[in-house]
Amino acid sequence: MQGVRAGRDRRTARKHKKWTSRDYTLFAVACCGLLFLLVFSYIPMAGILIAFKDDTQYFNLFDVIQYGEFIGFQNFIDFFNDQKFWDVVLNTLGLNLLMLLINFPAPVIFALLLNSIRHKRYKKGIQALSIFPHFISWVVFGGIVIALADMTTGIINPILYAFGIGSSDEPINLLTAPYFWGLMIVISMIKGVGWGSVIYLAAITGISSELYEAAELDGANRFQCAIHITLPGIAPTITVFLLLNVSNLLSNNFEQFYVLQNPANISRSEVLATYIYQMGMIDRRYSYTTAMGLFESLTGIILMLTANAISKKLTDRGLFS
Repeated sequence: MQGVRAGRDRRTARKHKKWTSRDYTLFAVACCGLLFLLVFSYIPMAGILIAFKDDTQYFNLFDVIQYGEFIGFQNFIDFFNDQKFWDVVLNTLGLNLLMLLINFPAPVIFALLLNSIRHKRYKKGIQALSIFPHFISWVVFGGIVIALADMTTGIINPILYAFGIGSSDEPINLLTAPYFWGLMIVISMIKGVGWGSVIYLAAITGISSELYEAAELDGANRFQCAIHITLPGIAPTITVFLLLNVSNLLSNNFEQFYVLQNPANISRSEVLATYIYQMGMIDRRYSYTTAMGLFESLTGIILMLTANAISKKLTDRGLFS
């Protein structure tokens, strides 16, 4: 009886424990995060109404929401019947699928290579150098790329000449349509491979070192350890990021494309992000572009749920478990 009474007293004490200053601080920080989500994520959802209204008679978006004529799905019908929209969707999907195929495995491979380096200072130096481009904005990074790809003063063409590609009489303009996708894939990899490998390196540190020691005793080399121990150990992390990347097949970084876009490559560089900006901010077709943005978001959700269901069935891994 005394043990039961003592346990009840401890539970009562925990239940009526007064908050300390640390508890109030944590609560305030959590409230700031919730307030941020409320202001920048949930309240703006009211703007979705614009996608179902006619904005031709109003300049103020709040007037469109309040007084705009309800036209149902007409804006969706309009962009579904627009051939330019489908050209943009094909550009977006094509480039994002190539990036998923080429750029997604790059951070994983890079993390495996870094993990195999034994010299700690050398390893940290390479990691620091590879992460640095991530902290350069796309506007600055794009300016650097434009300067390097310049046909007369850039360094890329002389490097290509050294490998027998092109000539000084006919330099290659890498910022034109035929080369744009390849250029975008390469610079995206350079900018993101180091930062993308950080989470995989963190996952690798969670793998027990005893597994590697046992494998080395059995005669396994570094490559075999990476394939049979490291990769299975970080498979859940890879699955989560793969599913998130699949959900973003219709999404792009606006600055990344806008800074490198020009009339010579517009046929290959026009993606949904830049097209929505063009139609919404420059042509001021707010309802039309809101409908496109809603279509992009709903498609992303459908892709994510579909990919998650397939992953759960095949590998028993998903985003929510």
